[in-house]
Amino acid sequence: MSLLEQDLARFQTLSSIRVPGMASTLAAMLAVTIIAVAAFLAFVPWVQTAYGEGRITTLDPADRLQNISALVPGRVERWYVKEGDVVKAGDPIARITDNDPSLLDRIEAERAEALAEIAAAEQAVRIARLDVDRQRTLVAEGLAARRDLEAAEIRVADLLARVAQGRAKLQGIDIRLNRQSLQMVVAPRDGRIQKIMALDQATLVKEGDLLATFAPKQTKPVVELFVKGIDVPLIRPGQRVRLEFEGWPAVQFSGWPSIARGMFDGIVYATDDAASPNGLYRVLVVEAEDRPPWPGEPAVRLGAQVRGWIQMETVKVGFELWRQLNRFPLQGFGGDNEAAPPSSGEPKAANGA
Repeated sequence: MSLLEQDLARFQTLSSIRVPGMASTLAAMLAVTIIAVAAFLAFVPWVQTAYGEGRITTLDPADRLQNISALVPGRVERWYVKEGDVVKAGDPIARITDNDPSLLDRIEAERAEALAEIAAAEQAVRIARLDVDRQRTLVAEGLAARRDLEAAEIRVADLLARVAQGRAKLQGIDIRLNRQSLQMVVAPRDGRIQKIMALDQATLVKEGDLLATFAPKQTKPVVELFVKGIDVPLIRPGQRVRLEFEGWPAVQFSGWPSIARGMFDGIVYATDDAASPNGLYRVLVVEAEDRPPWPGEPAVRLGAQVRGWIQMETVKVGFELWRQLNRFPLQGFGGDNEAAPPSSGEPKAANGA
């Protein structure tokens, strides 16, 4: 008889106790769970991502929010638009009149006077040239002195100088007249009047004063994301980015992008070399040509907030958990200077639904 059997024979109550079936079941479940979790951490792939937040902008400065300014001093005589109006290129926005209501009439009178002076000077030049020809003939025949011919030529030169002065004066008047024609402020391109800053006729404006803000029609949007400096060295042009637009329903799984819904794909276009005032680095993202296009207006507009996940290397879930617990940086692409696309974790197609 073994020692265990002897002990059980001595303690009959202990020998009569049996392990409950529920405890055995829980122990078995716990063992299976531990094995399953270990297998999950060791074998399931995880796509590392660099997270960033930003907004929709454009690469072309002409596509961004613009200020419409007064080109000449005066007062706003009339507004042709209201806040929120949609305008096309060349549509009138406002008309500015000079403080002197008779200014245009005076400029037109000066222009007419300059034209008359030029015409008179040109007529005098033609007559003076005839006199030069006549004096040249008389000098050749010995009927006039040489100095008479020289005096006639000097007069022609003086008259030509008067013609040049008159044309320069006319050019200056035309410039003033053209500047006054800029009193009509027009839309630079298709877009929407966002906000009107100036007031009515009681308000005087100077050249360069802000009249209104204008939002051009969105053409080719890009996304600017701001990411932490620890992730910037690993970001390269051409890397895939998963984007979630503000107000667009989406379900995101950063480690398994293939099962995400409502996300859109982008490509890293460029990364700033210097940090922004907020201490983060800006990454510009453009549309992926081989994936569905981004939602446009009015669903997603210029300046809308965006969240993005720049896809990096594919690792195991256990390694990613260990990395985050130790606050280590992301994995690179094998030390290569060029970014490699994600392997097993890359989605087959973007789901924009």
